[in-house]
Amino acid sequence: MGGTFVVTLREGFEAALIMGIVYTYLQKIGAERHYGYATRGGLLGVLASVALGVLVTALSGPLLDLGPDVIGLAVIFVAVVVLTWHGYWMQQHARAMKGDVQRKVDEAQATHRLWIIGVLAFVGVFREGAETVLFLWGLMTQATSPSGWAGATGAILGLAMAATLGWAIFRGGRHISLPRFFAITSVFLLLLAAGMFSTGVGRLEAMGVLPQSLTAWDTSFAVDDHGLAGGFLNGLIGYRARPSVFEVGSYLLYLIVAGSLLFRSGRSTPRSCAPRGPVSAHAASDTEPGAASLRH
Repeated sequence: MGGTFVVTLREGFEAALIMGIVYTYLQKIGAERHYGYATRGGLLGVLASVALGVLVTALSGPLLDLGPDVIGLAVIFVAVVVLTWHGYWMQQHARAMKGDVQRKVDEAQATHRLWIIGVLAFVGVFREGAETVLFLWGLMTQATSPSGWAGATGAILGLAMAATLGWAIFRGGRHISLPRFFAITSVFLLLLAAGMFSTGVGRLEAMGVLPQSLTAWDTSFAVDDHGLAGGFLNGLIGYRARPSVFEVGSYLLYLIVAGSLLFRSGRSTPRSCAPRGPVSAHAASDTEPGAASLRH
């Protein structure tokens, strides 16, 4: 539940952020009449994401029949790679997101190709939806106990929270800091990916690809990872009650390597590459007093 909550919160919020920037900028330039393009593009993105989820679910059965251990292992490692790349990309481009969206809207206006607005909304929503499907599939693949309802509950709560944050930012949430939000969720996603990577290494041990290592510790007497609290921590940060030495080592190795990549890249981004002024999803406080300012 914890992992699905964090994933859908982060991905849902990013989709809401992109849609909000489009709507707010259209309002700023007096093009509210083009809202329909953005709305239809966003809805198509949601439908395409749902369709992808249905397709993945339909294919997962036959694929797992071909070799459940191999396919499950591949899903976990692919999810780790995409999750890591996603975090790195956001560190590099989050500050420029608003400017990129606005330039594309301006291009659509200037060339009278207003369908570009719809494509922009579709791509933004579908990209986040597709990543969500992959991440959730990876989480379900690494699950140590049946937790379908708990995972679904976490996903719904995450989407609800994302929608609430999106509404707050674009309707007066002046005290919501986007950099702080992304920094906090990046830490949780880093732990989430580390847990997936550790699970993959553990499965390689079980398959005989890696030699069996000793059990690092046993905390099942206090928090069993098959129980409610342990299952939550398992999904959120990759907690194991009886991890092997290789699992613990791979977890720490991933945190060190990926953490240095993500957070060092964020600090080393040249200031000259960032847009002047704060990144915000508002229509400028001097022109739209009701719009929300996003402080850094």
